[in-house]
Amino acid sequence: MPSRPSLPRRAWTSLTAFAPHGDAHWISLRAGVSFGVPLLLLWWIDRLDLVLPATFGAFTALYGRANAHRPRAVMQASAGTVLVACVALGTSLGALGAGPWWSALALTVAAAIATLASHAWAWHPPGALFPVFAVGATAGARVDGGDVALHVAVAAVTAVLAILVGGLGVLTPARHRPRQPWDAPLHAALRSSRTGEEVARVALVVGLAAAVATTLDLGHAYWAAVGAAAVSSGPSTGHQVQRGLHRAVGTIAGVVVAGGLLALDLPVLATILVVIVLQMVAELLVGRNYAVALVAITPTALLMVSLGSSVPASTLVVDRVLDTVLGVAVGLAVVLAWDRWLTPRRRGSR
Repeated sequence: MPSRPSLPRRAWTSLTAFAPHGDAHWISLRAGVSFGVPLLLLWWIDRLDLVLPATFGAFTALYGRANAHRPRAVMQASAGTVLVACVALGTSLGALGAGPWWSALALTVAAAIATLASHAWAWHPPGALFPVFAVGATAGARVDGGDVALHVAVAAVTAVLAILVGGLGVLTPARHRPRQPWDAPLHAALRSSRTGEEVARVALVVGLAAAVATTLDLGHAYWAAVGAAAVSSGPSTGHQVQRGLHRAVGTIAGVVVAGGLLALDLPVLATILVVIVLQMVAELLVGRNYAVALVAITPTALLMVSLGSSVPASTLVVDRVLDTVLGVAVGLAVVLAWDRWLTPRRRGSR
């Protein structure tokens, strides 16, 4: 029997292996249109203060990438509803001037609800990463109380646009249409004890990461929660560990790219165009190699945040690295501890 490769070799193989292309150019095009149209429109009407809600509504386009058009629309509708609700929650906290501990609590609640919805509607990509990101980023943006409804409406409109853009695939030749089956568990998932365990674990991971980052007074503490949410999604502990490795390595490489772009101090329109291109590149790569995709995802996130922030570029870059590494570390610690102690006890009690 051949010996099992060493841990460093397995890690290196994971970081350098690429999955098949899988017609990702169509997915990339849908994402580019779903993100580009609202961002360019907001630039044109000089309302860049609405970039964040528009972006998180557009994240709806990232769901159901491999599914046929009708199930994709249903999946995107469920994900879009949760994303808009998260924008509403985060924006309300921002309007109230809620402190960081309220934000940490909101991140935990969002993680639990999104995980439950992910199981019930069989989301792809699975997990709570995008909803947690939506709550954290919008909670950190101070808005007037009278503008909350407008922010939520913008998120809702861009979510609907993403669903409509996804539906345009029916106009493509049949041989190019995705055919992956989809069966949302719905009630079965809601009754499953495994779903309850998963919701509790993800809420613990995200809440703990947010609490530690808040205690340490790190800037953009929600990035720690996002990193933890990224680690906690996956079908197995091994997959989650691998995802954590990809998240850390890809983010560190991505901040180098982001630092260079932010140092250029690009005009607003150029920044938006770069964001659109990077999002399209990310969708070309995310299904093939998560670490490499993060080299595009990380500068996309930092450039979006920079559009509505006066924080120096160097601070954004440092915060991104520190918070992500912290979130990944917390996530891996909880995931491994859960698998080592709690999961065997649950199986033994059956």
